[in-house]
Amino acid sequence: MNEMNDRTCIVTRQAGDPEGLIRFVVGPDSSVVPDIKRKLPGRGCWVTADRRHVDEAARKNLFRRAFKSEVSVSPNLGDVVERVLVQNALGALGLARKAGVLALGAAKVEASVRSGEAAAVLHAHEAQADGVRKITQARRATVHLGGPDIPAYKLFSEAELGLALGGANVIHAAVLAGDAGKAALKRVVALDRYRGGSPDDGLGSATIESVDGASKDME
Repeated sequence: MNEMNDRTCIVTRQAGDPEGLIRFVVGPDSSVVPDIKRKLPGRGCWVTADRRHVDEAARKNLFRRAFKSEVSVSPNLGDVVERVLVQNALGALGLARKAGVLALGAAKVEASVRSGEAAAVLHAHEAQADGVRKITQARRATVHLGGPDIPAYKLFSEAELGLALGGANVIHAAVLAGDAGKAALKRVVALDRYRGGSPDDGLGSATIESVDGASKDME
């Protein structure tokens, strides 16, 4: 299958790595649908993987030009993409929990950060400033001592995390090493980038490329 525009964003007209783009295809009803996992059949076009570019592509209906045909584009396409990214990230976190590579609770998260085992930290939207501050201090101390720069994200509500991870009151979590952990982190980073980046996504930063070694089987 030859991808049109050679994986070039239909908004910016710039070529890029597929990890930095979102693929779209045309469904049986001529509607444009996101192909986040890049597995759907048919010709695809690509948009830079953030909300701003997806919204622009939908607003200007740049898909018509890309597919060279009349297509139906939902005015809420940006929301549709975000929902899929949220579902993928939460699903991957659930798999990481089952694989034993997710630490829950402020104490366990702080311990995993200080030991350098944590690959990333998650704070629920409802997390109190004091709890976030203690874990942030642990992250900074770990870097100061020559350990890893562990990113932190605030992307989900307490309810979303609790439902995905099989427990109530999930406020703080840490993704640990391992294939399931890498796969989950990859999806968390994708959602974070789509939303424009967290205020505190890392003392440095995580990128899709840094976790691209995740197993392709962890879908």
